[in-house]
Order: sequence, then structure tokens, then C-alpha cells
Amino acid sequence: MAGNRAQIETFGCRLNIWESEVMRRHADAAGLTNTIIVNTCAVTAQAEKQARQKIRQLRRQQPGAVILVTGCAAQIAPQDWADMPEVDQVLGNHDKLQAASWQQLAQGLLPARQVGDIAGIEEVASHLMDGFEGHTRAFLQVQQGCDHRCTFCIIPYGRGPSRSVGAGAVIDQVRALVAGDTAEIVLSGVDLTSWGQDLPGRPRLGRLVRQILAEVPELPRLRLSSIDPAEPDAELMAVLAEEERLMPHLHLSVQHGDDLILKRMKRRHLARDVLRFCEEARRRRPDVVFGADMIAGFPTETGEAHQNSLSLIAKAGLTHLHIFSYSPRAGTPAARLPQLPPQLIKQRTAELRQLGDRQRRLYHQSLIGDQQMMLVEKGQQGYLPGYAKVTLTSSVRVAAGAVLPVQIRTAGDDGVTAVVVA
Repeated sequence: MAGNRAQIETFGCRLNIWESEVMRRHADAAGLTNTIIVNTCAVTAQAEKQARQKIRQLRRQQPGAVILVTGCAAQIAPQDWADMPEVDQVLGNHDKLQAASWQQLAQGLLPARQVGDIAGIEEVASHLMDGFEGHTRAFLQVQQGCDHRCTFCIIPYGRGPSRSVGAGAVIDQVRALVAGDTAEIVLSGVDLTSWGQDLPGRPRLGRLVRQILAEVPELPRLRLSSIDPAEPDAELMAVLAEEERLMPHLHLSVQHGDDLILKRMKRRHLARDVLRFCEEARRRRPDVVFGADMIAGFPTETGEAHQNSLSLIAKAGLTHLHIFSYSPRAGTPAARLPQLPPQLIKQRTAELRQLGDRQRRLYHQSLIGDQQMMLVEKGQQGYLPGYAKVTLTSSVRVAAGAVLPVQIRTAGDDGVTAVVVA
């Protein structure tokens, strides 16, 4: 039940998770009650469908609550959500992060639909927080928006142009989170690798990472959410090699393994660039592990093109895969290309996921016998530096937020088991 606090339902990316936490703070400060906030995602048609289903379910369960819809889907097509009979308020992506919006809502002064022009936003606020409710890991937004126009992607229309949080504000936020007992911070953004390109001197992400680790020595672990292999950053590679506190897990925005499809997607890299990036990172940091976003069934994708994606996953040693079934988004160039049959897209999605499961299982098996540092999140579970989920089998009780040595004993599809090393 919405009860005495606003209830938040989050869909989509890590950035949405961070923004939901910002909204939670603003809603609490405004004294907002009996309200459900649905933070939507627009990356696929399925993501929007799930949000609509959840809204209808929430209305049946809580008929007297105020339902507010925000997020990328609401920013892109606000009237579509306002037209849902279950929805009371629609709030844009910029407005949702402003304390004044929540004060106005609590006072009954917020318009039923408040969605500004996101393309005109030039700044991104840092939103100081001292911790994430119920988490020892925190996602920290350091970049917002995107200046690229991939032919399949609608997200720039929901997030606006690329803009960066200054290094000083980022470091202040990191210090506040660490003081609030956050043990691992994940730097997040819509296009994280473009951080700094709108700041004086056009600094690169690697410089920010190095500055955070140097100026906040009490931060146990730093992780990156997603990076673009089209923009290699020499300083980031150097920090990866030199700093153990930078976690050896890089999630790459790959999308496909076929060069012609990558060109039709208007990506800025080819398959060989992904292989070169992975080889260089492994040379610098042998224990590095790679994740990747991959799209199955992009328009005009041939059987050979699909096989090239499977081949790239294996050759690059990609382990933690996020597989998306292509779905046309109105207003994108790819939606006007010849579409593949839904059943074929479903089949190719399944094949990519099967390979991803195999890659992840092999990685977990390779860890058996290793001694690594585990971040305990809750109960007896947590994560290793390479982002493998680990469950302690020993009876030793450990506090959430502890970083301690463990030895890997067994491996499975979803993670590994370990015991604490005395």
C-alpha cells in the first residue's frame, strides 16, 4: 500500500534507479502520502507494456491512491499516459528531479500534466544524497542525455542533450555517500563515456575516475555502469590497470556483431573495435570481465549477420549479456526499415540468451578455487569484483557493507558459492 509514504515503481536502467531515489527523498521531504510514482522506461515496447500493466494492477489494488507517471516513456509521449484512466498525473524527466514539483504535488498545485521541452535543458543537477535506502551500493548520475542518434533509439528524445555533472560536485556526492556507509558507487549516465565533453577543457571519463579515487581514498569500490567501445580513453585504461578499487567489470554498449547492421544502426564502432577494446583492457587488467548490450532481430538482419553477433560474443569473451529483442519505436529511422517476422526475432533472441547463459556459466566455473574480495549486500549474498553474484555457505554472519576475502567453492548458472577466509 502507498500508506504513509510515496510508493515508487521503477522500470529500466540504473539511471532510473538513481532518479527514483532522488524522487523518494523529494517526496518524503514534501510530506507526500497516498501516492504511487511509476518511473517508466522507453527503451523497448515491452518496457512500456510492462509499465502499463503495472499501473492497471496498482489501480485495482489501491483505488484511492494518486498515480503519477514519469520517466522516459512519459517524457516522449505524455498524452498517451495522461489518457490512461488509471493515471492522475504525468511529470517530465527534468521536472521529476526538482524539489518544487513534489512540493506542488503535495499542496495540490501541480498541473495534471507537467512535461517541459527536454531538448532545451543545458544543465544536470548533482542531487546530493547520503546513501541509498536498503543498499550498500549506490548508483551515482554523473552524466545525462545523449547527442548521438542511433537509428533504433528513442531515448535522446526522453533525456535531451548530453550534459555532465562537474567533477567537484561528483566528488562531494561520493564523499556524502561514503559517509552514509555506501561501500560501492556505480557511476551512471545515459552516455557515460561522453562525460566531460561539455565541460571546460573537455575532460574524459578516465580523469574523473582517477580524481574520485585519489580524493576519496575511503571509498572501497568504484564501478562503471556502461561504456561505449567507440570512444577508447587512454587514461581510463591506465586507471583500470593501476587501481584495484576500480572494479574489473566493464559493460559495453555493443548492440551487434555485424558491421553492416552496426552501420545501419548508426553506431560509431565496428566488430573489430569491440575485439580491440577487450584485448587492450585484458592486457591492462587480466581479470577484467565484460558485459554487453546486444539487440536481436534488427531490421534487415540476415542469418549471417545474426551469426556474426554470436561469433563476436564468443571471440570477445562477453559474459554478462543484456539481450534485447528489437521492437520498432515510432519516430526512429529503423522503424521505417523492412522488419523481421516476430517469431524469427524471438528465435534469435533465445539463441543469444542461450549463448550468454553458457558464457556466464563458464565464467562462474573458472572462479572455483579463487580467493576474491566480496561486498556483502544483504543476508549472505553480495558481489565479487567481476560482478559475479556470490552466496556465503558458511555460518559466519557478516554485516551488510562489509568487504571481506572469500574462497569460491561451487559455481552455477546464477552465481557462485563461497566461504569466508579466516
